[in-house]
Amino acid sequence: MKSPLLSLSGAVPAEGVDEGVAAHYGDLFREQRALADGSGFVDLSHRGVLAVSGADRLSWLHLLLTQHVSDLPTGRATEALILSAHGHIEHALYLVDDGSTVWMHVEPDTQAALLGYLESMKFFYRVEVADRTEEFAVVHLPAGSIAEAPAGAVVRETAHGRDVFLPRADLPAFAERGGPAAGLLAYEALRVEAHRPRLGFETDHRTIPHEVGWIGDAVHLEKGCYRGQETVARVHNLGKPPRRLVFLHLDGSEVHLPPHGAAVRLADEGPDGRKLGFVTTSARHHELGPIALALVKRNVPLDARLIAEETAAAQEVVVQP
Repeated sequence: MKSPLLSLSGAVPAEGVDEGVAAHYGDLFREQRALADGSGFVDLSHRGVLAVSGADRLSWLHLLLTQHVSDLPTGRATEALILSAHGHIEHALYLVDDGSTVWMHVEPDTQAALLGYLESMKFFYRVEVADRTEEFAVVHLPAGSIAEAPAGAVVRETAHGRDVFLPRADLPAFAERGGPAAGLLAYEALRVEAHRPRLGFETDHRTIPHEVGWIGDAVHLEKGCYRGQETVARVHNLGKPPRRLVFLHLDGSEVHLPPHGAAVRLADEGPDGRKLGFVTTSARHHELGPIALALVKRNVPLDARLIAEETAAAQEVVVQP
């Protein structure tokens, strides 16, 4: 869905999965600094919004999700995954319960598949699941922001800021008082800096939660059964994940950033060497310069000098090997 905030001065549309909102508003680093300082907002209105209501909503979701939500307090934010039977990540959900309804936002264009799965699992439970994407939009207020959410809006507050669910028709009015607007590139740069994974970027069809650091944040290791739990427990108790997420400091002299999917190799072997992994997200940071997250084989030495395509890269550990 195309955001009305693309009409703001300087707005440059994002591409790919983030199409529909602004990549930036003319000054990427100014927008990043504003978010880092706790001012401004980010338009996330392209994300899917689902709502689960009914007396059994928390106990029912508890059976399906990787997170412990049966006793989720009103207003407390959490995140959770839905896994395949083999433990591979299928959906990432960002949740909050307002006392009568669980609100969640999810990756763009994944809400229909998620809705279909949830509907198929209702059985005799007293729950109603609805896609509210056409009615509600998400905006993000950064950590430290003193901006007030609109009266009556559902707010999901985390260490990284507040996600506000507001009527889509109210987006222009919110932008008038919530500015300055910051684009997705600024938001993503700070996400990469914080080593936070994103579905479809840090994951592929065979990613398990351990590989990208979602154990704890989105996966509770002491809750009851859910689809894919056997894989989670086996890897946690008996083994190691085959891959691990790393943070890369990229050579700042390169003009172009390595794109999503760019091969990561040992620098000593050059661009024709063995592929050890791939870049998941790259960004230009206002202080750190060019940075990236990458998924590499677990046995890549921690002190190995790497290249992403042809760009030199120094790694920092995110997930322990």
